[in-house]
Amino acid sequence: MNNLTTETRLTLLYILIAFAFSVAMRMIWFYQFNGNEAFMFNNQLMINTNDGYVWAEGARDLLSGVSQEYDLSPITSAISRITAFFAYILPFSFETVILYIPVFLSSLVVIPIILIARDLDNLELGLIAAMFASITWSYYNRTMMGYFDTDMLNIVLPMFLLWSIIWAIDTKQDKFLLITAIDILIYRWWYPQSYALEFSFFGLILLYTLIWDRKNLYNYKLLAIMMFAMINLDGFIRFPLILVAFYIFKQEKYQKYIYYILALSVVLFFYTGGFNPILSKLKAYVFTDVVKIGEEGLKLHFYSVMQTVREAGHIPFETFANRISGHTITFVLSIVGYIYLAYRHKIMLFAVPMIGLGFLASVGGLRFTIYAVPILAFGIAFLITEVSRVMPSKKLKYLSMIAFTLAIIYPNYKHIESYRVPTVFNSEEVEILSELGSIADREDYVISWWDYGYPIRYYSDVKTLVDGNKHLGSMNFPVSFMLTNSQDASAKMARLDVEYTEKAFSISEKNKTLPISERVKVSTNIEEMTKDYGFSDTNDFLLSLGTDIKLPNKTRDIYFYLPYRMLNIYPTVSMFSNIDLMTGETKPPAFFYVSRFFKENKNILNLGRGVLFDLQKQTVKLGNQEVPVKRFVQTSYDKDMKFQKEVKVSNPMADISIIYMSSYNIFLILDEKSYNSLYVKLMILNEYDKSLFEPVLSNMHAKIYKLKI
Repeated sequence: MNNLTTETRLTLLYILIAFAFSVAMRMIWFYQFNGNEAFMFNNQLMINTNDGYVWAEGARDLLSGVSQEYDLSPITSAISRITAFFAYILPFSFETVILYIPVFLSSLVVIPIILIARDLDNLELGLIAAMFASITWSYYNRTMMGYFDTDMLNIVLPMFLLWSIIWAIDTKQDKFLLITAIDILIYRWWYPQSYALEFSFFGLILLYTLIWDRKNLYNYKLLAIMMFAMINLDGFIRFPLILVAFYIFKQEKYQKYIYYILALSVVLFFYTGGFNPILSKLKAYVFTDVVKIGEEGLKLHFYSVMQTVREAGHIPFETFANRISGHTITFVLSIVGYIYLAYRHKIMLFAVPMIGLGFLASVGGLRFTIYAVPILAFGIAFLITEVSRVMPSKKLKYLSMIAFTLAIIYPNYKHIESYRVPTVFNSEEVEILSELGSIADREDYVISWWDYGYPIRYYSDVKTLVDGNKHLGSMNFPVSFMLTNSQDASAKMARLDVEYTEKAFSISEKNKTLPISERVKVSTNIEEMTKDYGFSDTNDFLLSLGTDIKLPNKTRDIYFYLPYRMLNIYPTVSMFSNIDLMTGETKPPAFFYVSRFFKENKNILNLGRGVLFDLQKQTVKLGNQEVPVKRFVQTSYDKDMKFQKEVKVSNPMADISIIYMSSYNIFLILDEKSYNSLYVKLMILNEYDKSLFEPVLSNMHAKIYKLKI
């Protein structure tokens, strides 16, 4: 009893040490940025991830009690509900809660790591692994202070699940049947995409049972109750099923039915479509196509957004290794250590699914590396404890353990120190959006690129056409078209897309009350527009936007949010509408080049990347080609922040223009299509069609216009 008490106390002490260490490392970002007014709102630092704003919107709406289904506010999500709960009970501002909550929830990962190590009778292994895993590149990057996203528990919960599986297999105690099932319920509630990992754990247990422990009835109970927890039904249905199964499993008289119950659970899993979400996620992140084609109707071709998402791209080996272990050498040693650990403690083979998902990053993108972090942390920690065991004295044992631990932690600490991620928006951008919120109605739309959708919805409390979740190629096409085409065509497309979006919502609402056979099918907005205006070719419909077509009745106001920061991604934005929707052929890209680093030498302005501007001849050299400059424009803001512009036309027949934005100290080199785009005209040049647009709010960081049609 005394030994058990001592072990428990040591376990709790190690958990507290590792937890405090994890929190302290995440506070480094706070001390680096605290007091910087550019990153503050409502006297608090803002968050540093775009996706965080959608969960914040959901929590805000839960607290206010104001939300409608087609506002797309995630009021039913676990993260929004938990955040609203903490914001309600804690004496801190809402901004403070969403800033700090990732720090404390993500640090909970140390608990299952140390509990697993306790099962291995090696608490020092647990302490080292917990401290290391909690701050390793990938895990830190996605759980740092201000990274308000589901990632703060996306590793914590599967690690608790792994812990309960390991303890269940090792102890055969009935309580771990229930704990494992509840772990799955909570994990699925928090992160609905958890199917793949849950199924992998199930498959591994099944394999283990069939090969090594076929006659152990407890394993079949574990498999059955896991499957009941995994079926594709609401949690309120799965939970009673789990309780019933647990009750039956504890009754001796029902033991002969265990195999039938397992078979029933498997049938229910597949009958409810339990495997479908796994396939859909693999298709989304692994089998990505450049062009997505509609299945019915005109079969329009759209550009796939996954080709532009950094976290879904391929990464080099060194980056892959650093994100998992902080250093390539540590990564290699971690793999060796894990193999040795699994050889000595075969129970750790149950962690293979998390390593496998982490290694999926080699083809699926860097977002997956986070899953391998805690498991390979066990590997390097096990090597350290094994080396320390052969030391000739107890003093050298602990000194070597400390030295090696510091050695593997140091590269990760240096990464944390240098990883100075700014807030999503700066204070001036937020101020203009917050002010818009007092002008616009909740049912009004603000049009901007999907990168800014969530913050716009949070600060302005309005609707958007695209955001971090709603950004299929068919949705991005009209927004890209609006931002990169002429004011006239863009204005018409804006009114059309908004009204067709609302029309689709209305049809969806009516369909809920109709039998399946009577429900109205709605295709993409672009296809619906094409058909309604009497065209069979979408290209012809798009050309018609340059004519005097009749627009739908106006039901709400529309605003354009045009941030300066969109200069960085304008070529990417243009890609989504630079495609022939009928054939899928990509059109020649518009020329748009931003130069922030330049130098002048004898009337030649070197703008970088082989772009040379001859000030005297008024020509620009693009690689090996020298072309005339149509116009040179210089923009600036005076001391009263009034916009100033000078335009000098050199060659009216040329296609390339140069804009010097002196207040930003950058040059733009762009072709005529880009020059005449809505974004350039309204944001950069302040040249707006007064019959179509009305300026509402403006500063150097963003401009907001109201659509008048």
